[in-house]
Amino acid sequence: MATIVPPVTQDGTSSRGPTAMVFMNMGGPSTTNEVGDFLSRLFADADLIPLGRLQSYLGPLISRRRTPKIQKQYAAIGGGSPIRKWSEYQSSQMCKILDRISPETAPHKPYVAFRYADPLTEDMYARLLNDGFGKGKGGRAVAFTQYPQYSCSTTGSSLNELWKWRMRLEGKGAHEDGKIMWSVIDRWPVHHGLVEAFAQNVEQQLETYPLERRKDVVLLFSAHSLPMSVVNRGDTYPAEVAATVYAVMQRLGFSNPYRLCWQSQVGPSAWLGAQTSDTVGEYVKKGQTDLILIPIAFTSDHIETLYELDQEVIHEAGHPGVKRAESLNGSPVFIEALADVAFTHLRSGESCSRQMSLRCQGCKSEKCLEQKKFFVGQSNFLALR
Repeated sequence: MATIVPPVTQDGTSSRGPTAMVFMNMGGPSTTNEVGDFLSRLFADADLIPLGRLQSYLGPLISRRRTPKIQKQYAAIGGGSPIRKWSEYQSSQMCKILDRISPETAPHKPYVAFRYADPLTEDMYARLLNDGFGKGKGGRAVAFTQYPQYSCSTTGSSLNELWKWRMRLEGKGAHEDGKIMWSVIDRWPVHHGLVEAFAQNVEQQLETYPLERRKDVVLLFSAHSLPMSVVNRGDTYPAEVAATVYAVMQRLGFSNPYRLCWQSQVGPSAWLGAQTSDTVGEYVKKGQTDLILIPIAFTSDHIETLYELDQEVIHEAGHPGVKRAESLNGSPVFIEALADVAFTHLRSGESCSRQMSLRCQGCKSEKCLEQKKFFVGQSNFLALR
């Protein structure tokens, strides 16, 4: 059930509040009936799944063909994705902490904007306007990506969508016209709280192995793969995922051997590998049957963890030593980390990271260029606060 956010006013008691905290993510269908629409939006997004000039034809065709199969997968994990539940919980809990540690920007109001499922970006934006932001009243909003590692296919796509609806619903004028003032938390791959939350979940799973076998358990960090066409364009995602993995292993004292692998490849084109399923299969064949899968690029459970890893990869491995670390979900350590990331951003006065202003080497997208110009340019208005 959706979290009800009370309307806000721009004359609160804090000096710079209220502040809208918008969690951005891919999203997932809450019921099996929503799978078709979810897939249609997903395969229509050339930022995520580039299909070339035939995108408008191939996207709907692929989504229609895949819908029955994917509906069965969501039915197998309880009838829908839990990502909305966890996103709303995480954002609301984070805002409670922010109200306490950052009273000058309070109250902090939680919103969720999904790219391919309800609540969609345009619906979130309409709620912001209805809740008293914008429409001549101004107000501050922070787009907080829930992809810790930046990719043009994920965070970039969500920001393109946010920028599009800002232009459609508020126009192209500046913040002085009473429009919402935006800033972006666009990446946080090695934040100490994120690293600690991942490390604690790994340690908990390691403790389930007999002490004499524990140090030899192989840790397999699994992240969503990318098409090689995106990687070769210069996307920073592989490097940032690797940075997270290294930071977690450093926190663990490099206690175990480890590898990074990639999951969820779609279609026949070349994707970043080695694939998670192949990696597990090959290690089991070699006699290495104590393996922990760690979803390192996801901040909560969804179909990639609950079905792909749990019911496909681990089930097909056929060995009790192949396990998965818990996802971050409601981890108090993780929620404290979210609050710390947000608090640091709010105090920085920056509209986005320096890294976000730099386009990929091979980027030809005018949409990406204009979106970056907009969010980088918001720093001029933040400096006046």
